[in-house]
Amino acid sequence: MDQELTGKVVVVTGASRGIGLAITEALVAEGAIVVAGVRSSNEALEALPVQVVTGDLSTADGPRLLVEAAVAAHGRLDVLVNNIGGVRPRLDGFAAVTDEDWLWALATNLMPAVRATRAALPHLVASAPSSIVTISSVNAALPDPAVIDYSAAKAALTNFSKSLSREVAPLGVRVNTISPGPVATDLWLGGGGVAETIAAHAGRTPQEIAAGAAADSATGRFTRPDEVADLVVLLAGGRAGNATGIDIRIDGGLVTTL
Repeated sequence: MDQELTGKVVVVTGASRGIGLAITEALVAEGAIVVAGVRSSNEALEALPVQVVTGDLSTADGPRLLVEAAVAAHGRLDVLVNNIGGVRPRLDGFAAVTDEDWLWALATNLMPAVRATRAALPHLVASAPSSIVTISSVNAALPDPAVIDYSAAKAALTNFSKSLSREVAPLGVRVNTISPGPVATDLWLGGGGVAETIAAHAGRTPQEIAAGAAADSATGRFTRPDEVADLVVLLAGGRAGNATGIDIRIDGGLVTTL
């Protein structure tokens, strides 16, 4: 099914690996012109026909410079995908989470999206109908003390997106979020990832931690990055033209509340 993305200019933040790389691949497959914002590039990304812009998107100027590079190269912007994020499990309790930890969580998970959106919005209005898709997290609605700062930052991100959707819908810009549960990426399963970090603290193996997390979902498995990417394509494209202010949860049934 044509998602009406052919020739559309799309900025993707955090595009070099995991969910971001899968989103980039899916958008390219749909015929979009992708500008990939990354801290550093890699072979997998450079194998794709995309414009790679390197920079630190956690800084005040990083997201703006990315958007400016995209518009300078292509003359327009049709879609912004806010994907950048990160998590550091906090396993010694709330009192051990410092101001610096809280600020890191916000600087990584909230402010890049706020800044990229601020920079992109005039261009998205000019090219409307247009779209913003932001990757939040199931933890926005599933508080977990082991990721207390991450959960709070993602809740703020979802709230920000919902609030903005009300303001910019009359201007032709749709704003939506996607909230994955555990996803089979290095963030969870790689070296230094969530499973390995929790395992070291709990005296268990990373495989046991990952298996337990998967078992918490009704489907009994992690979400694949390409499954998240498919939802991004749907929300970014014109076929979802009246969908705004929504959050799509993809968690294998992890959250049991309505």
